[in-house]
Amino acid sequence: MAGQLIVGLDVSSRARAEEIIALLGDSVDFYKIGYQCFYGADGFALGKALIAAGKKVFFDLKLLDIDNTVEKGVAAIAETGATMLTVHAYPKAMRAAQKGAEGSGLCVLGVTVLTSMDDDDVKEAGYARDAAGMVALRAQQAREAGIGGVVASAHEAEMVRTIVGKTMAVVTPGIRPAGADRGDQKRVTTPTDALAAGASHLVVARPIIAAPDPAAAAKAILAEMNGKRVSVA
Repeated sequence: MAGQLIVGLDVSSRARAEEIIALLGDSVDFYKIGYQCFYGADGFALGKALIAAGKKVFFDLKLLDIDNTVEKGVAAIAETGATMLTVHAYPKAMRAAQKGAEGSGLCVLGVTVLTSMDDDDVKEAGYARDAAGMVALRAQQAREAGIGGVVASAHEAEMVRTIVGKTMAVVTPGIRPAGADRGDQKRVTTPTDALAAGASHLVVARPIIAAPDPAAAAKAILAEMNGKRVSVA
């Protein structure tokens, strides 16, 4: 499975986001808009402009609220034509989100455990399970809620795939090509290993958008995803 590359527009300037998009050109057709871009770079308007231009957009907003609020918020995002949207993988939130997405092409993703968290972080948050145990629980709950997929570290992708089956999306952030800086991520892996573990979509931000040549970096990652080992400095 070749998988799909999603480039994270983790920038605070609309001008910088548009510069990156222009540099990447036709090599990338899927973009993630998270908090930084959404709030700092008019990311909602940017996302709608990308959709209008024929690109796919993943709004990484990690919604969590009372059922009605989540449902209505998801319905509003669905109306934009976005491809993906995240909610925290709590059962009630996922069920409400799926209800809000009904009748649209929006794939709701449940965020299991953040890739910046390890077992100690999960314990500090008050959970009685380790990170892998929490991911397994949330993945099962996501499947039961009927949503489109989950977000999980590539380290748990193989386990998650056995839980959610073949059709749900398994989206893995924390992807780092060989030799790339880990940043603040604790559970990272390479594109090849993530795909081999069962990931369907790989989210890459800093190794592309902070590269001297973002287009070259993206093409190298795409080449690796298609079976060619390529190192990106």
